Amino acid sequence: MRVIGITGGVGSGKSRVLKHLQEAYGAVICQLDEVAKELQRAGEPCFERIAGMFGPSVVGADGELDRQELSRMVFGDVQKLMQLNAAVHPEVRRQVLRQIADSKKNGTKLFVIESAILPTAGYEDICEEMWYIYTKESVRRERLKVSRGYSDERIDRMIASQPGEEAFRNICSKVIDNSGTFENTKEQIGELL
Repeated sequence: MRVIGITGGVGSGKSRVLKHLQEAYGAVICQLDEVAKELQRAGEPCFERIAGMFGPSVVGADGELDRQELSRMVFGDVQKLMQLNAAVHPEVRRQVLRQIADSKKNGTKLFVIESAILPTAGYEDICEEMWYIYTKESVRRERLKVSRGYSDERIDRMIASQPGEEAFRNICSKVIDNSGTFENTKEQIGELL
């Protein structure tokens, strides 16, 4: 089974690439953000750790983590962000390894791990290769305005909070330029697979 990591900044079109890999190549898709969210649900391993670290204010009326409150607490506080990451990332990695093992047993040919923070998440030893979905910043900004209705200020904050282009290029052995038509992107993917 081939294990590929896919990364890129917000608005780069990773979701569309993942959908294509799933539909055209039968890839099993593992998005680290989604794995982390599942592991932070009430009753799951990370929930108690996070609630214990940050107190009852991070648990909402529904008994689940209040993500907005948690984000507010860690935003701009490097120490608290490191605590949160230490509570979540090792468990996410264990879950990803379980999913890879299960997929291999099921005869899966392509397993794709996706995350915007892949350059700093430490998955190089798991992924055979890393792909950077590059998209010109002007195209990313336009996509985020049109598809999500984000303001320039919000886009600025999101881009600033993610690794820069150099970090993506340093860790990734392959680059897919998703600035043009998706037909062109599909051709590039086909050449790599």
